[in-house]
Amino acid sequence: MRQRRQYRNRGQGKGCRAEAPASARMGEGPVAPLPEGVVAAMDAALADERNAVLNYRTVLDRFGPVHPFVNIVEAEQRHINALLKLYNSYNLPVPTDEAIVEPIFETADLHTLCELGVQGEIDNVRLYDEELLPAVAGHANIVAVMTRLRDASALRHKPAFERCAARYAHN
Repeated sequence: MRQRRQYRNRGQGKGCRAEAPASARMGEGPVAPLPEGVVAAMDAALADERNAVLNYRTVLDRFGPVHPFVNIVEAEQRHINALLKLYNSYNLPVPTDEAIVEPIFETADLHTLCELGVQGEIDNVRLYDEELLPAVAGHANIVAVMTRLRDASALRHKPAFERCAARYAHN
């Protein structure tokens, strides 16, 4: 299961931390800065992806290049890169990486780790559906990135972890 900080809507619509990307400002008229709630959602998504990478790298350190962890850790890094591009486009400071390894990733067997992956992806989809995507509504480029990340969890990562759990069920 992915460790995540409690996402809080920090004054969505009340405070602002960044201006719109330069591409949006040029030739398209004035664009309002990002509300704090949007930035908080981006921060939560980035922290979630960073935690996943760290936990899955721990699995790889313990067991070698086992599937699906080897593939998903690369996908999670691509997700981080997509989010970092958003930070860059809005001239936002990138939050410090405060990811820590969940202890179970240092001790559990592969079957348990795959089951944790399934639950983590379920939790991730719920996080995007219930908190992150609603918080960024109205910001099409951010919605597009977050929707791709949510869909990767639901349509690719979760099924891969389900297959993994079945594969290691009797080991």
